[in-house]
Amino acid sequence: MEIKDFLITEEVQIIEAVQRLDTLGKKTLFLIRDGRLIGTLTDGDVRRWLLKGGNLEISVKEIVNYKPKFIWEKDKLTAYQKLREWKIEALPVLNEEKQIISIILWDNEEICKGQVLNLPIVIMAGGLGTRLFPYTKILPKPLIPIGELPIAEHIINRFHGFGANDFYLIVNHKKNMIKAYFNEIDKSYQVHYIDEEKPLGTGGGLSLLKNQIDSTFILSNCDILVEADYEAIYQFHKKNRYVITMVCAEQKIKIPYGVIHTNKQGEIIGMEEKPEICVQTNTGFYVVEPKVIEEMEENKAIGFPDVIEKYRQNGNKVGAYKIGQNQWWDMGQIDKMEKMERYLEGEQ
Repeated sequence: MEIKDFLITEEVQIIEAVQRLDTLGKKTLFLIRDGRLIGTLTDGDVRRWLLKGGNLEISVKEIVNYKPKFIWEKDKLTAYQKLREWKIEALPVLNEEKQIISIILWDNEEICKGQVLNLPIVIMAGGLGTRLFPYTKILPKPLIPIGELPIAEHIINRFHGFGANDFYLIVNHKKNMIKAYFNEIDKSYQVHYIDEEKPLGTGGGLSLLKNQIDSTFILSNCDILVEADYEAIYQFHKKNRYVITMVCAEQKIKIPYGVIHTNKQGEIIGMEEKPEICVQTNTGFYVVEPKVIEEMEENKAIGFPDVIEKYRQNGNKVGAYKIGQNQWWDMGQIDKMEKMERYLEGEQ
Protein backbone atom coordinates (compact mmCIF):
# COMPACT_ATOMS: atom_id res chain seq x y z
CA MET A 1 0.00 0.00 0.00
CA GLU A 2 1.00 3.58 -0.64
CA ILE A 3 -0.28 6.89 0.67
CA LYS A 4 -1.98 7.63 -2.64
CA ASP A 5 -4.19 4.56 -2.11
CA PHE A 6 -5.77 6.33 0.88
CA LEU A 7 -6.39 9.65 -0.89
CA ILE A 8 -9.60 10.83 -2.51
CA THR A 9 -10.96 14.16 -3.73
CA GLU A 10 -14.42 15.69 -3.39
CA GLU A 11 -15.34 14.64 -6.93
CA VAL A 12 -15.27 10.93 -5.96
CA GLN A 13 -18.67 9.25 -5.56
CA ILE A 14 -19.50 7.53 -2.28
CA ILE A 15 -19.77 4.16 -4.05
CA GLU A 16 -16.21 4.60 -5.38
CA ALA A 17 -15.00 5.36 -1.86
CA VAL A 18 -16.71 2.21 -0.56
CA GLN A 19 -14.92 0.16 -3.21
CA ARG A 20 -11.61 1.78 -2.23
CA LEU A 21 -12.18 0.96 1.45
CA ASP A 22 -12.96 -2.63 0.52
CA THR A 23 -9.85 -2.95 -1.66
CA LEU A 24 -7.61 -1.48 1.03
CA GLY A 25 -9.08 -3.54 3.83
CA LYS A 26 -8.74 -0.43 6.02
CA LYS A 27 -11.38 1.79 7.57
CA THR A 28 -10.29 5.33 6.68
CA LEU A 29 -9.69 7.45 3.60
CA PHE A 30 -8.30 10.97 3.51
CA LEU A 31 -9.74 13.83 1.49
CA ILE A 32 -7.25 16.21 -0.12
CA ARG A 33 -7.57 19.51 -1.91
CA ASP A 34 -4.61 21.35 -3.42
CA GLY A 35 -2.43 18.49 -2.17
CA ARG A 36 -3.40 19.22 1.44
CA LEU A 37 -5.47 17.26 3.94
CA ILE A 38 -8.97 18.70 4.42
CA GLY A 39 -11.06 15.78 5.68
CA THR A 40 -11.52 12.09 6.49
CA LEU A 41 -14.03 9.46 5.44
CA THR A 42 -14.49 6.28 7.48
CA ASP A 43 -16.52 3.13 7.01
CA GLY A 44 -18.63 4.38 9.94
CA ASP A 45 -19.50 7.54 7.99
CA VAL A 46 -20.68 5.34 5.11
CA ARG A 47 -22.77 3.05 7.37
CA ARG A 48 -24.55 6.00 8.96
CA TRP A 49 -25.31 7.40 5.50
CA LEU A 50 -26.74 4.06 4.35
CA LEU A 51 -28.93 3.78 7.46
CA LYS A 52 -30.46 7.14 6.51
CA GLY A 53 -31.19 5.83 3.03
CA GLY A 54 -28.50 8.00 1.43
CA ASN A 55 -27.64 7.89 -2.26
CA LEU A 56 -24.31 6.18 -2.99
CA GLU A 57 -23.87 7.89 -6.36
CA ILE A 58 -23.33 11.40 -5.05
CA SER A 59 -20.09 13.10 -3.98
CA VAL A 60 -18.31 12.07 -0.79
CA LYS A 61 -18.36 15.71 0.28
CA GLU A 62 -21.86 15.03 1.66
CA ILE A 63 -20.54 12.71 4.37
CA VAL A 64 -16.89 13.68 4.87
CA ASN A 65 -15.65 14.93 8.23
CA TYR A 66 -14.06 18.30 7.44
CA LYS A 67 -12.38 18.52 10.85
CA PRO A 68 -9.86 15.69 10.50
CA LYS A 69 -7.57 14.44 13.25
CA PHE A 70 -3.85 14.68 12.41
CA ILE A 71 -0.46 15.34 13.93
CA TRP A 72 2.47 17.40 12.69
CA GLU A 73 5.70 15.75 11.64
CA LYS A 74 7.52 17.15 14.69
CA ASP A 75 5.02 15.37 16.96
CA LYS A 76 5.25 12.00 15.22
CA LEU A 77 6.46 10.18 18.34
CA THR A 78 3.06 10.82 19.95
CA ALA A 79 1.16 9.12 17.10
CA TYR A 80 0.19 5.89 18.87
CA GLN A 81 -0.79 7.79 22.00
CA LYS A 82 -3.11 9.94 19.89
CA LEU A 83 -4.58 6.89 18.12
CA ARG A 84 -5.61 5.49 21.51
CA GLU A 85 -6.75 8.84 22.87
CA TRP A 86 -8.90 9.68 19.86
CA LYS A 87 -9.99 6.06 19.26
CA ILE A 88 -9.34 6.23 15.53
CA GLU A 89 -7.99 3.65 13.07
CA ALA A 90 -5.53 5.80 11.11
CA LEU A 91 -3.68 9.02 11.79
CA PRO A 92 -2.05 11.16 9.08
CA VAL A 93 1.27 12.86 9.74
CA LEU A 94 1.54 16.25 8.03
CA ASN A 95 4.43 18.47 7.01
CA GLU A 96 4.28 22.25 7.39
CA GLU A 97 2.38 22.51 4.10
CA LYS A 98 -0.38 20.20 5.46
CA GLN A 99 0.60 17.47 3.02
CA ILE A 100 0.45 13.87 4.24
CA ILE A 101 3.94 12.40 4.56
CA SER A 102 2.95 9.21 6.35
CA ILE A 103 -0.07 7.42 7.82
CA ILE A 104 0.10 5.63 11.16
CA LEU A 105 -2.33 2.70 11.41
CA TRP A 106 -3.85 1.15 14.54
CA ASP A 107 -1.95 -2.13 14.02
CA ASN A 108 1.41 -0.27 14.26
CA GLU A 109 1.85 -0.21 10.48
CA GLU A 110 3.18 2.99 8.91
CA ILE A 111 2.54 3.93 5.29
CA CYS A 112 5.26 6.32 4.14
CA LYS A 113 5.20 8.75 1.25
CA GLY A 114 7.19 7.65 -1.78
CA GLN A 115 8.40 9.67 -4.75
CA VAL A 116 5.59 8.45 -6.98
CA LEU A 117 5.83 11.24 -9.54
CA ASN A 118 9.44 12.39 -9.51
CA LEU A 119 9.16 14.09 -12.91
CA PRO A 120 10.13 17.57 -14.11
CA ILE A 121 7.11 19.88 -14.23
CA VAL A 122 7.12 22.68 -16.82
CA ILE A 123 4.65 25.53 -16.27
CA MET A 124 3.95 28.07 -19.00
CA ALA A 125 3.99 31.27 -16.93
CA GLY A 126 4.88 33.94 -19.47
CA GLY A 127 1.52 35.00 -20.94
CA LEU A 128 0.00 38.47 -20.72
CA GLY A 129 -3.28 37.24 -19.23
CA THR A 130 -5.32 39.70 -21.29
CA ARG A 131 -8.61 37.92 -20.49
CA LEU A 132 -8.04 38.71 -16.80
CA PHE A 133 -7.52 42.46 -17.26
CA PRO A 134 -7.52 44.61 -15.09
CA TYR A 135 -6.07 42.09 -12.58
CA THR A 136 -3.10 41.44 -14.85
CA LYS A 137 -2.40 45.14 -15.21
CA ILE A 138 -0.97 44.88 -11.69
CA LEU A 139 0.05 41.24 -11.30
CA PRO A 140 1.29 38.60 -13.75
CA LYS A 141 -1.31 35.87 -14.21
CA PRO A 142 0.64 33.19 -12.25
CA LEU A 143 0.57 35.42 -9.14
CA ILE A 144 -3.14 36.26 -9.15
CA PRO A 145 -4.40 35.04 -5.76
CA ILE A 146 -7.00 32.30 -5.60
CA GLY A 147 -7.87 32.23 -1.93
CA GLU A 148 -4.70 32.67 0.11
CA LEU A 149 -2.20 31.54 -2.54
CA PRO A 150 -1.39 32.57 -6.11
CA ILE A 151 -2.61 30.18 -8.78
CA ALA A 152 0.90 29.02 -9.72
CA GLU A 153 1.57 27.95 -6.13
CA HIS A 154 -1.68 25.97 -6.05
CA ILE A 155 -0.53 24.15 -9.19
CA ILE A 156 2.94 23.46 -7.79
CA ASN A 157 1.51 22.22 -4.48
CA ARG A 158 -0.60 19.65 -6.28
CA PHE A 159 2.36 18.23 -8.17
CA HIS A 160 4.58 18.38 -5.10
CA GLY A 161 1.97 16.39 -3.21
CA PHE A 162 2.53 13.56 -5.70
CA GLY A 163 6.32 13.66 -5.29
CA ALA A 164 7.44 16.19 -7.93
CA ASN A 165 10.33 18.38 -6.80
CA ASP A 166 11.71 20.11 -9.93
CA PHE A 167 9.66 22.89 -11.48
CA TYR A 168 10.54 24.91 -14.58
CA LEU A 169 8.66 28.19 -14.98
CA ILE A 170 8.85 29.69 -18.47
CA VAL A 171 8.49 33.39 -17.69
CA ASN A 172 8.18 36.60 -19.67
CA HIS A 173 5.53 39.19 -18.67
CA LYS A 174 6.40 40.72 -15.25
CA LYS A 175 8.88 37.88 -14.77
CA ASN A 176 10.81 39.62 -11.99
CA MET A 177 7.71 39.64 -9.80
CA ILE A 178 7.28 35.89 -10.32
CA LYS A 179 10.91 35.21 -9.49
CA ALA A 180 10.80 37.42 -6.41
CA TYR A 181 7.74 35.64 -5.05
CA PHE A 182 9.07 32.10 -5.40
CA ASN A 183 12.53 33.07 -4.22
CA GLU A 184 11.12 34.48 -0.99
CA ILE A 185 8.63 31.79 0.11
CA ASP A 186 9.65 28.77 2.16
CA LYS A 187 9.47 25.69 -0.05
CA SER A 188 10.74 22.13 -0.16
CA TYR A 189 11.13 21.97 -3.96
CA GLN A 190 13.32 23.57 -6.63
CA VAL A 191 12.09 26.28 -9.01
CA HIS A 192 14.07 26.99 -12.20
CA TYR A 193 13.29 30.07 -14.32
CA ILE A 194 13.42 29.98 -18.11
CA ASP A 195 13.45 33.51 -19.54
CA GLU A 196 11.40 33.92 -22.71
CA GLU A 197 12.65 37.06 -24.44
CA LYS A 198 9.78 37.17 -26.93
CA PRO A 199 6.37 35.46 -26.83
CA LEU A 200 6.72 31.91 -28.18
CA GLY A 201 3.28 30.53 -27.41
CA THR A 202 2.35 27.53 -25.26
CA GLY A 203 4.60 25.28 -27.32
CA GLY A 204 7.49 27.38 -28.61
CA GLY A 205 8.83 28.10 -25.14
CA LEU A 206 9.81 24.44 -24.78
CA SER A 207 12.70 25.03 -27.18
CA LEU A 208 14.34 27.03 -24.38
CA LEU A 209 14.62 23.81 -22.35
CA LYS A 210 16.96 22.01 -24.73
CA ASN A 211 19.70 20.12 -22.89
CA GLN A 212 17.94 20.77 -19.57
CA ILE A 213 15.27 18.04 -19.51
CA ASP A 214 16.04 14.54 -20.76
CA SER A 215 13.15 12.55 -19.25
CA THR A 216 9.38 12.36 -19.55
CA PHE A 217 7.89 15.57 -18.13
CA ILE A 218 4.56 17.23 -17.48
CA LEU A 219 3.58 20.50 -19.14
CA SER A 220 0.88 22.67 -17.59
CA ASN A 221 -0.68 26.03 -18.31
CA CYS A 222 -0.42 28.41 -15.36
CA ASP A 223 -4.15 29.07 -15.07
CA ILE A 224 -5.65 25.60 -14.57
CA LEU A 225 -6.12 23.11 -11.76
CA VAL A 226 -6.67 19.41 -12.42
CA GLU A 227 -8.04 17.29 -9.57
CA ALA A 228 -6.96 13.80 -10.59
CA ASP A 229 -4.45 11.05 -9.82
CA TYR A 230 -1.34 12.41 -11.54
CA GLU A 231 0.52 9.13 -11.20
CA ALA A 232 -2.35 7.31 -12.94
CA ILE A 233 -2.12 9.82 -15.80
CA TYR A 234 1.61 9.20 -16.08
CA GLN A 235 1.18 5.40 -16.03
CA PHE A 236 -1.50 5.65 -18.74
CA HIS A 237 0.93 7.64 -20.88
CA LYS A 238 3.80 5.17 -20.44
CA LYS A 239 1.66 2.05 -20.83
CA ASN A 240 0.37 3.24 -24.20
CA ARG A 241 3.78 4.54 -25.32
CA TYR A 242 2.43 7.91 -26.35
CA VAL A 243 4.73 10.74 -27.39
CA ILE A 244 2.24 13.19 -25.87
CA THR A 245 -0.81 12.61 -23.69
CA MET A 246 -3.37 15.39 -23.38
CA VAL A 247 -5.61 15.44 -20.31
CA CYS A 248 -9.15 16.11 -21.52
CA ALA A 249 -12.17 17.08 -19.44
CA GLU A 250 -15.71 16.13 -20.31
CA GLN A 251 -17.92 19.15 -20.88
CA LYS A 252 -21.69 19.08 -21.27
CA ILE A 253 -23.03 21.96 -23.33
CA LYS A 254 -26.73 22.74 -23.50
CA ILE A 255 -27.85 24.29 -26.80
CA PRO A 256 -30.34 27.05 -25.84
CA TYR A 257 -32.40 26.61 -29.03
CA GLY A 258 -34.38 23.96 -30.79
CA VAL A 259 -32.07 22.13 -33.20
CA ILE A 260 -33.44 21.15 -36.59
CA HIS A 261 -32.09 18.34 -38.79
CA THR A 262 -32.80 18.42 -42.51
CA ASN A 263 -31.90 16.37 -45.58
CA LYS A 264 -30.33 17.71 -48.79
CA GLN A 265 -33.73 18.76 -50.10
CA GLY A 266 -34.44 20.92 -47.08
CA GLU A 267 -37.03 18.55 -45.64
CA ILE A 268 -37.11 18.38 -41.84
CA ILE A 269 -36.18 14.88 -40.75
CA GLY A 270 -35.85 15.50 -37.00
CA MET A 271 -36.04 18.07 -34.22
CA GLU A 272 -34.47 18.34 -30.76
CA GLU A 273 -35.54 20.88 -28.18
CA LYS A 274 -32.52 22.40 -26.42
CA PRO A 275 -30.34 19.30 -26.69
CA GLU A 276 -27.26 18.69 -24.54
CA ILE A 277 -24.05 17.62 -26.22
CA CYS A 278 -20.99 16.12 -24.57
CA VAL A 279 -17.48 16.94 -25.78
CA GLN A 280 -13.90 16.41 -24.58
CA THR A 281 -11.97 19.65 -24.06
CA ASN A 282 -8.25 20.36 -23.70
CA THR A 283 -7.40 21.20 -20.07
CA GLY A 284 -3.89 22.52 -20.77
CA PHE A 285 -2.23 19.60 -18.92
CA TYR A 286 0.06 17.25 -20.89
CA VAL A 287 2.52 14.40 -20.33
CA VAL A 288 5.35 14.76 -22.84
CA GLU A 289 8.38 12.76 -23.97
CA PRO A 290 11.74 14.62 -24.06
CA LYS A 291 12.14 14.18 -27.83
CA VAL A 292 9.50 16.91 -28.23
CA ILE A 293 11.86 19.45 -26.67
CA GLU A 294 14.84 18.34 -28.74
CA GLU A 295 12.85 18.51 -32.00
CA MET A 296 11.38 21.96 -31.34
CA GLU A 297 12.42 24.69 -33.77
CA GLU A 298 14.16 27.42 -31.81
CA ASN A 299 12.61 30.89 -31.39
CA LYS A 300 9.48 29.94 -33.33
CA ALA A 301 6.12 30.81 -31.80
CA ILE A 302 3.70 27.87 -31.80
CA GLY A 303 0.82 26.66 -29.67
CA PHE A 304 1.18 23.26 -28.04
CA PRO A 305 -2.02 21.89 -29.66
CA ASP A 306 -0.30 22.61 -33.02
CA VAL A 307 2.73 20.65 -31.81
CA ILE A 308 0.45 17.72 -30.96
CA GLU A 309 -1.21 17.85 -34.37
CA LYS A 310 2.19 17.82 -36.08
CA TYR A 311 3.21 14.65 -34.28
CA ARG A 312 -0.16 13.04 -34.93
CA GLN A 313 0.00 13.73 -38.67
CA ASN A 314 3.53 12.33 -38.76
CA GLY A 315 2.27 9.00 -37.46
CA ASN A 316 3.32 9.34 -33.82
CA LYS A 317 1.03 8.05 -31.09
CA VAL A 318 -0.70 10.81 -29.13
CA GLY A 319 -3.33 10.07 -26.51
CA ALA A 320 -6.09 11.58 -24.41
CA TYR A 321 -6.61 10.85 -20.73
CA LYS A 322 -10.22 11.64 -19.84
CA ILE A 323 -11.37 13.22 -16.58
CA GLY A 324 -14.77 14.48 -15.41
CA GLN A 325 -15.99 18.02 -15.93
CA ASN A 326 -15.73 18.72 -12.18
CA GLN A 327 -12.06 17.71 -12.08
CA TRP A 328 -10.86 20.66 -14.16
CA TRP A 329 -10.81 24.26 -12.96
CA ASP A 330 -9.89 27.09 -15.32
CA MET A 331 -9.19 30.67 -14.24
CA GLY A 332 -8.58 32.04 -17.72
CA GLN A 333 -11.62 34.31 -17.44
CA ILE A 334 -12.85 36.37 -14.49
CA ASP A 335 -16.10 34.42 -13.93
CA LYS A 336 -14.19 31.11 -14.03
CA MET A 337 -11.54 32.50 -11.69
CA GLU A 338 -14.24 33.32 -9.15
CA LYS A 339 -15.69 29.83 -9.52
CA MET A 340 -12.25 28.30 -8.87
CA GLU A 341 -11.83 30.46 -5.78
CA ARG A 342 -15.16 29.27 -4.38
CA TYR A 343 -14.06 25.69 -4.97
CA LEU A 344 -10.76 26.13 -3.17
CA GLU A 345 -12.57 27.75 -0.26
CA GLY A 346 -14.75 24.66 0.04
CA GLU A 347 -17.85 26.10 -1.62
CA GLN A 348 -19.39 24.57 -4.71
